[in-house]
Amino acid sequence: MNIFEIYLEKIKNIIVKLSKENQIVIPDNLNSINVDIPPAQFKCDISTNVALVLSKINKQDPFELAQNLSKLIKNKDKNIDTINVAKPGFINIKFNNFFWNDFSKKVLNLKDEYGSNTKGKKLKYLIEFVSANPTGPLHVGHCRGAILGDVISNILIFNNHNVSKEYYVNDHGNQIMNFTKSVFFRIREIKYGEKFPTNNNELYPGDYIIDIAKDIISKKIKLEFDDFDKISNKLKKLAIEQSLLMIKSNLKNLGIFHDNFQSETKIIENKEVQLVIDLLKKKKFVYEGKIEAPISEDNKDWVERKQLLFKSTDFGDDKDRALQKSDNSWTYFASDVAYHNNKINRNFDILINILGADHAGYIKRITSVVEALSNEKNKLICKVSQLVKLIKDNKPFKMSKRKGDYITVEDLINQVGKDATRFIMLSRSSDVELDFDFDKVKEKSKENHLYYVQYCYARICSVFRKINKDINEDVENISYDFNYGEEEIKILNKISQWPKHVDIASKKLEPHRIPVYLYELASDFHSYWNMGRDDKKKRFIDEDNKIANDKLVFLKIISNTIKIGMQIVGVNTPTKM
Repeated sequence: MNIFEIYLEKIKNIIVKLSKENQIVIPDNLNSINVDIPPAQFKCDISTNVALVLSKINKQDPFELAQNLSKLIKNKDKNIDTINVAKPGFINIKFNNFFWNDFSKKVLNLKDEYGSNTKGKKLKYLIEFVSANPTGPLHVGHCRGAILGDVISNILIFNNHNVSKEYYVNDHGNQIMNFTKSVFFRIREIKYGEKFPTNNNELYPGDYIIDIAKDIISKKIKLEFDDFDKISNKLKKLAIEQSLLMIKSNLKNLGIFHDNFQSETKIIENKEVQLVIDLLKKKKFVYEGKIEAPISEDNKDWVERKQLLFKSTDFGDDKDRALQKSDNSWTYFASDVAYHNNKINRNFDILINILGADHAGYIKRITSVVEALSNEKNKLICKVSQLVKLIKDNKPFKMSKRKGDYITVEDLINQVGKDATRFIMLSRSSDVELDFDFDKVKEKSKENHLYYVQYCYARICSVFRKINKDINEDVENISYDFNYGEEEIKILNKISQWPKHVDIASKKLEPHRIPVYLYELASDFHSYWNMGRDDKKKRFIDEDNKIANDKLVFLKIISNTIKIGMQIVGVNTPTKM
């Protein structure tokens, strides 16, 4: 029940008919015509730009064209109360009570499917997110991207797309070897009393390394911890297993579960890097050349040498990218190229990467190579998750911790809980920095957006408890002939916008639109609730402890919409607060 799609189709049918009758000229493509949410000052329900789109091709004033089209749109449409034109040519439509009664019935019958796009083309998505190095627990920097990827997945699944959630395990390279050495030295510290070499800056000093070391010792695996080189491969595997258990526990506490964990080491061992380089060579996207010194480098220290390079500049990058190091080992980029070729070979329609703010400069090269490998533009979409600043008492806040030199996801959840963490991390667009204010998160007021939305749902549940009804019970044998007033229609109008917000959030991969919408809906509801203090007609329960059918339906479609949205965000809707 998407009223914007319904009326877009009606309007397109009208102008196509006019075109066939040679009354107007229409473009070959009607995609630029839209039916949208109008600005609040126009006091209408939907607005369309159809006259603005058609005015140029018809060499006609858009305001005059809009007036003529308005008459045709309203003709024989029993749902329209008023229709008017706003300069320069927007057509604004306001619906009558008959429409809102029918709307209420349809939304109620849709239950938890309301807002889902059942008509669009269903696509197969692979969403890679988190992908933190498996060298310890997740920190706050990973948290926002983890929630971003998870809720994008939820939105796409809600719209009936096929979604796979993947974690790329960077279990190869120098960082992993340093991590493994750190575990080795902690094991020797525990077993033999040797002091951990704290003066080695390449090692990981966090206390969690001690936990990993203890877990490995407890397994009683037959390993001699005398010579690191002899046991490095076996110990690396054990250490990564323990680290991933820690990471999966962090993710579980956030309500996040991946479908697949893809190992970088396996990709390298399967010779996939060489295979993809050979493929790029065949496509003539790889050559031997020299890279000029970066602007940030001292040219005196820069040594130009021949390297194997990917022609990233063919796809708009600022320079070509190295695939091999001076020792002929593969660069990180080369491994990433192989991994993305692995993704392409699994036949997904769209690939999505959620990247941290420090990886924003990496986007152009990886999207370039995916285009080169797949022969498709926009096959890979990268979303950047910007930094999170923790605030308490109006100043930066650092928690006490034992995990290393950062604040962990575990610390954050222990402080504010999963629901607050997820909801607040989505309160702003992912491409801007976010202030996570602990004081506001703990307030029981309008300033705490999560509380305000949950309180909305709990208030509705309290009404159903008072009349001894189950909020999830179906409403049957009701005649939808309600006489909704202006205040009720304002909220019904907001509910009618839900599919539009879901559609935009899905197409633009902007999940912050969901909690923003829920907060606005909750605010409208609380305002209506407060009217009942002075106006008995606005109260949900009458003096006989009964509820009228119009109020019952009204509450149910509000609560249903809130619950659907909160499920997408991945937070609870408590019935009592």
